[in-house]
Parts: sequence; structure tokens; C-alpha cells
Amino acid sequence: QVQLVESGGGLAQAGGSLRLSCAASGRTFSSYVMAWFRQAPGKEREFVATINWSGGVPSYADSVKGRFTISRDITKNTVYLQMNSLKPEDTAVYYCAAGSYMVTFQRFYDYWGQGTQVTVSS
Repeated sequence: QVQLVESGGGLAQAGGSLRLSCAASGRTFSSYVMAWFRQAPGKEREFVATINWSGGVPSYADSVKGRFTISRDITKNTVYLQMNSLKPEDTAVYYCAAGSYMVTFQRFYDYWGQGTQVTVSS
């Protein structure tokens, strides 16, 4: 059974920073693509960032480019999302996902975490 567990969410002020973690377990993830999505209240879930376990150039949504950084630690089977210069519009539940293709469409991701809440106050 594949499990993805997010942590690190919480409350931050505008301009502040948070780091999310996603710990993967259950099988070897060296061939998987990992991604972060988010869902704000009343909105559809949207792509945030994606990275390949084996390396390569990450991909970001335009709304977070230059502010968020996705990275991974293969030895810990963990993916991170460093969020800087936070804005109130970044408020959402953030989900970690694993799949086979480095794409922005959530339907291509097979495994999902339970989500972690990020709230940014103005």
C-alpha cells in the first residue's frame, strides 16, 4: 500500500515562509514523479509544482514561480515545498501526489496524501 503523508502546514503572515514535507512509503519511488497541488475554498484543485525523483528541472505554476521551490531527498523518500513570500491567495489545502508523468493534470497522478492546511493572513 502506497502512503503519502504531508506535514508542515499552518498559519503564516503575508511575506512569510513555510516548508511542507511529503513522506512517501510503501514502495520504491525512484521512478515516480512527485507533485504538489492545492485547493482553495470554493475552488478546484490546481497544480503547484512537480519534480522527478531522478532529478531534472522542476516545473511550477506561474502563480508560484520564483516564490516556491520543490525539492526531494531520495534517502528519506521525502519531497518538500519551500514557500516564500507568501500571499493571502496562497491559502489552501496542499496535497502531495505521485505519478508516472511530469504533467500538471491531476488525473495522471495515482497516489495522493490527505492534505495539509496553509493559511496566510494579510
